[in-house]
This record gives sequence, C-alpha cells and structure tokens, in this order.
Amino acid sequence: MTPTGAPVAESRDTGAVRAAAGAITVTTVSVLPVFLTGALAVQLGDELGFNPAGLGLVVALYFGVSALCSLPVGRLVERWGGATTSRIAVLGVAVVMLVLAAFADSYVSLVAILLCGAWCNVMGQLASNLTLSRSVPAHRLGLSFGVKQAAIPLATLLAGAAVPAVALTVGWRWAYVIASGLAVLALFGAPRGGEYVRAPKPPPGERATLALAVLGAGSGLGAGAANALGIFLVAAAVDRGIGPGTAGLVLTFGSMVGFAGRLLHGWLADRREGGHVAFVAGSMAIGAAGLALLAVPGTPALAIGTILGFGLGWSWPGLMQFAVVRLNPSAPAAASAIVQTGVYAGGFAGPIAFGFVAAHSSFETAWLAAAATMVAAALLVVVGRRLLLAHRAAHAAPGS
Repeated sequence: MTPTGAPVAESRDTGAVRAAAGAITVTTVSVLPVFLTGALAVQLGDELGFNPAGLGLVVALYFGVSALCSLPVGRLVERWGGATTSRIAVLGVAVVMLVLAAFADSYVSLVAILLCGAWCNVMGQLASNLTLSRSVPAHRLGLSFGVKQAAIPLATLLAGAAVPAVALTVGWRWAYVIASGLAVLALFGAPRGGEYVRAPKPPPGERATLALAVLGAGSGLGAGAANALGIFLVAAAVDRGIGPGTAGLVLTFGSMVGFAGRLLHGWLADRREGGHVAFVAGSMAIGAAGLALLAVPGTPALAIGTILGFGLGWSWPGLMQFAVVRLNPSAPAAASAIVQTGVYAGGFAGPIAFGFVAAHSSFETAWLAAAATMVAAALLVVVGRRLLLAHRAAHAAPGS
C-alpha cells in the first residue's frame, strides 16, 4: 500500500537535505525552553523559591497546554505551510526565552511565561512534520523522522551543558539570553520555501479521525509511562540503594540508548513496506517488560530494564509520526496533531500519576503500574491499526 501525495525530490536533491536539516534545527530549538528550565531547576528554585514538586507541576502544565494547542496549531500549519510556521515557532521561542531572562522574578511569573510559549513547541514540531513529508524522498522519510525525534535528546544535552558553562558562572538568566540568541541564529537554518501549495483536502469520508484518535490515546498512555524514565529513574535507583553518581550514569546511558533507538527505528522503517504501526505496538510491549524489570531489585535488572525502557519503550514517537504522516499525505500536520495531542496529554498526566503512586506506595509499585499502562498503550495502538486498515478498505477506490 503506497501513499499518494505531492511528489518529492530525489535524495540527491540538496533542497531535500536542506529541508531535513532545517526541520531538525527547528525541532531542537522548539523544545529548548522547557528542557532548559528543567536543567536550571536548582538555580531557579534557589532564587525564585520552589522545590522539585514545583518543577514537576510546571512541566506537567506545559504539556497540558501543548495538548490543548495541538489541534488548532495543526490547522494553522496546514494553512500557512511548513516554512512560514517554522520561522514563527523559532522566533516565538527566542522571544519567550528572552522574556524569561528579563521578567521571571517569581515562580508564578516563570510558570506564566513558560506556558504562554507552549504553542511554539507544538508549532515547531508539526511544521517540521509537514516539511519532512513534503520535501524528503519516500525512501528516506523514516530515517528523517528518526533523526528529527533524536534531536529532542540533543536539546536535553544542550540544556544540561548550559548549567556548568553558563548558569554556574554568569547566572541562569544569561543561559536564557544565550539560548534566545541561538534560536535567532536558527532562523537562518529554518526550512525555506517559496509559494506554499497545499495538497487537496481529502473528502470527509476519507479522514480516519476515529483511528487517529485511538492511536493518539495509545500514544498518550505510552508517553505517560515512558516519561517516568527520564524524570524518576535516578530517584528510584537511589531509593533502592544505588549511589547518585552511578544512578546518573545509568540515566545518561539510557538516554544514549534512546537516541540510538530512535535512529534505528527510522532506518528500519525505510526498509519495510508497511507494518509501522504494528512495529510501534511491539516496541511498546517489549518496553513494558523493561519498565517492569525496574521494579526488580538488583543492578542487572536496573541495567536491562533501562535498556529496554529507553531503547524500545521510549524510542517509538518518530516512527509513530512517520506512520501517521505516510498514511495521511494530504494533511500530514493536521493528522499528526491528533496523535500529538495524546502524546502531550500523556506528558501532562503521566509524571503526576507516577509521582502520586511512588509517594503513597513505592517506586516498585509505580514501575509496575507504568508497565501495565504501557501494555494498555500497545493494545490501543493495535486497535487503532485495525481501525485504520478497516477504514482504508472501506474507502478504497475501485482499482486502486
């Protein structure tokens, strides 16, 4: 089953390479505000007066607002095109970080400013999806989405590097100023485009909205469970008696595995004819086993659980976006916005639920609950795939 849509240039076309590089640049910059805020949490908390629970709340609210913005922003991206909305998103990020540097003088103001910029991340992500779908040849599209999603851990590394390099030397406000300057520079690398020509909208009967909504729900559960890895892995390891330094190295190792896993998912996708959504479900199911292993005492279980959790349980977002875009070539941003709404909702609810269970029971119970949630996510993705197949069969044109 081959997707139809606007023709794309061959892989040797430098325009496709430039567009892909621009999409990756936009993705990296778009997520900087929230990750930089997390990296600067100690310095921000000391001056603005909040604790780790306050940080968890602001991150949860950020993703909650992102979920609310996703559908309307997706429609704007489809209307204005990837090049224009990429620049709007990057410029918005630059302004938000500059405002944080100048006016964040209390916890309330920090939260308000950060939430006002949540739409920038949403627009940057969806604009990049549209740019890739319109500019990258079909046989390289899976890898391009894998690299795009791998850019998110890259933003985490940049944010972490800002702490010793800037925050501990000249202060956290300058970290935001420098990041704002990087965002302005990223404007020169943002995708370029002439007149944007939208693909014709599919007839209402051809929009698999229900299937996409189910996939979004599954993605949300999966994201909610997997987000616990990055947020709580170190604390959970220390709670079981592992040294903080070792626990930090485990998290770093897991992040590297997740980075490689996202690239591998994309590379493999370009070598399959189909079955991408089923591959996402399988990845979630094996990732659930990794989360369950984190509830088992001992360093071997921690190491294997981290590898499976990051390498499979949290490396599927790029593959899911690729699959949705490939199946909806006439409206890739709007279609991926439906699924992305679930991912953002999971980013909002997942850490809150995990923290509640860990605080009122134990980390072991919380990991088992996260594993069960991931299994439920895999099952929902399977259901969503069946709905997609049934929908496509019902609306297939004679002779197609």
